[in-house]
Amino acid sequence: MGVGKLSLLSTTTTNLGVLAEANNKCSRKHVCWRSSYQHRKQISWSVLCGFMLFGLGLISLFTGHMASDLEWYSHRFVRRSLYSTMDANYRAPIHVWKSQYAKYYYGCSERGRDFAPAVREHVSNGYLLIGTSGGLNQQRTGITDAVVVARILNATLVVPELDHHSYWKDDSDFVHIFDIDWFISYLAKDVTIVKRVPDKFMRSMEKPPYTMRVPRKSEPDYYLDQVLPILLRRQVVQLTKFDYRLANNLNDELQKLRCRVNFHALRFTKPIHELGQRIVMRMKKMAHRFIAVHLRFEPDMLAFSGCYFGGGEKERRELGEIRKRWTTLPDLSPDGERKRGKCPLTPHEVGLMLRALGFSNDTYLYVASGEIYGGDETMQPLRDLFPNMYTKEMLAEEELRPFLPFSSRLAAIDYIVCDESDVFATNNNGNMAKILAGRRRYMGHKRTIRPNAKKLSTLFAGRHQMDWDTFAKKVKACQRGFMGEPDEMKPGRGEFHEFPSSCVCRRPYVDQELTAINLTKVDSWSNGIRRGRT
Repeated sequence: MGVGKLSLLSTTTTNLGVLAEANNKCSRKHVCWRSSYQHRKQISWSVLCGFMLFGLGLISLFTGHMASDLEWYSHRFVRRSLYSTMDANYRAPIHVWKSQYAKYYYGCSERGRDFAPAVREHVSNGYLLIGTSGGLNQQRTGITDAVVVARILNATLVVPELDHHSYWKDDSDFVHIFDIDWFISYLAKDVTIVKRVPDKFMRSMEKPPYTMRVPRKSEPDYYLDQVLPILLRRQVVQLTKFDYRLANNLNDELQKLRCRVNFHALRFTKPIHELGQRIVMRMKKMAHRFIAVHLRFEPDMLAFSGCYFGGGEKERRELGEIRKRWTTLPDLSPDGERKRGKCPLTPHEVGLMLRALGFSNDTYLYVASGEIYGGDETMQPLRDLFPNMYTKEMLAEEELRPFLPFSSRLAAIDYIVCDESDVFATNNNGNMAKILAGRRRYMGHKRTIRPNAKKLSTLFAGRHQMDWDTFAKKVKACQRGFMGEPDEMKPGRGEFHEFPSSCVCRRPYVDQELTAINLTKVDSWSNGIRRGRT
């Protein structure tokens, strides 16, 4: 029996050595998002290990084997139970302020050794002009992808132009919102960026820049096949309405470039940054921690959604008039859209969701929003649930005056406060919600709550037919998977700007930490068995 055990021990040691070596290789390569989260209904390895150890303990009482043999078996099975601790997170109660597994992950967007340096301006394939589209965060996606497209084409990128004609009617230029010099210098190793096409080059051109609009979510091959030949022939190409015009799935090096642009190169100007930070400090001075809630509940947004929010004939008439601006919009069923989870939550519903998740009424809220449809009357139910509610207008009235005519600069201030909050929650999954969710994942998986609108709509409709405890329990259940936990990110799924999986890595010592946790538990149990024998 001793020989058999020695043979088994040798085989097990060899297997563990191979597994450890594989783990070390993965750690050195910063392999991201191994399939450590497998939501399967199976018996936990730690439980199975416990039963086996218990059985071995009983055997040792009758056979005289040393209780220390248990330690050998514990090492044999501990690797199999490494991730049961983290798998249990999906079933364990949600800690509303912070993910307990956030510390195991970090942003990793460094360029690889084989990523060639940027092509210099005088030998590039030409100049790429970009016209972005939409509000601040929609334009942010366009700027990020413009850098990647310039890299794909080996082109010199001209600083993108911001949209002055969208619903927001903001005439701010790039230089008014982002630190342009930092943007150019930070990305110098990746893409050559200039502020304008040289005048002498423009004067020598026989024709004006060629203008085109590429299809949404175009693959790199499309740019190489359709845009590059024109760029080589004309030397200057302008791409218009540039938002979400690049495919979601790219190779890891290009995805990491996206992250370097979005999370590092796009830095706000000093006046915007300083005011945003002052508002953050004022919130933190009043409360140790706070929630930032982004309420996308402006009249145009509600009209575009085709949903109904309980405002009677007045609401139907007003939103119907706004809806006429979009002549191509199909007729939608408000009830159907709500059942599909396409309707944004009302401020009251956001408050109910947060209270049901466990936030008390003395929690401090920072509300980021534009013009709320219905004004104070719409906001009052949220204020009743969370009396400590503040906005940028309340916290920086005089300092905010220079920014008031510029909606994008106001949105940038809200962006800063939402990014710095302990918890970020939103009432829909619009552009700002996606961009901030992605950034907060990259910056350490800070708690980010997205409403599971499809399931919540049913709960809100029937909340008066159940007591509060039942309602709260159901809200917590349907919000699993929408709380910003690391296991919500599946490589290749969802919008990359919201789920930047290629740019989030697991810390190399996570296995050792979890091993130590499991061994501590096993050793404690073994000691108990040993004491029981004596």
